[in-house]
Amino acid sequence: MITLHFIQSRADGSTVDHAVPGKPGDTLMHAAAVAGLDGIAADCGGLMTCATCHVYVREPWAAALKPPEGEELGFLDFVAAERRPNSRLSCQITLAESLDGLTVDLPATQY
Repeated sequence: MITLHFIQSRADGSTVDHAVPGKPGDTLMHAAAVAGLDGIAADCGGLMTCATCHVYVREPWAAALKPPEGEELGFLDFVAAERRPNSRLSCQITLAESLDGLTVDLPATQY
């Protein structure tokens, strides 16, 4: 198991770090869903048809991941929150031991 960090901003400007376990071979979205994390809707269950598992990947993790391509790039055009250079769909990030400590920020909304 590895540890993943989902950072959620609060209305008062503070943040909360949700440390979630993840299993290599699973996706980042799956780890969030299993943990019952609020902030990742994942309406399509990881089929990449809804863009409701949007996250912002922090460095140095963003540089360590394979860049988005193909369909993911297209679906990133439909995210509800601001699209940024480090925007990813968490259903497209496959976990590996090397991603232990991966940290992402949750957008303010998925809708």
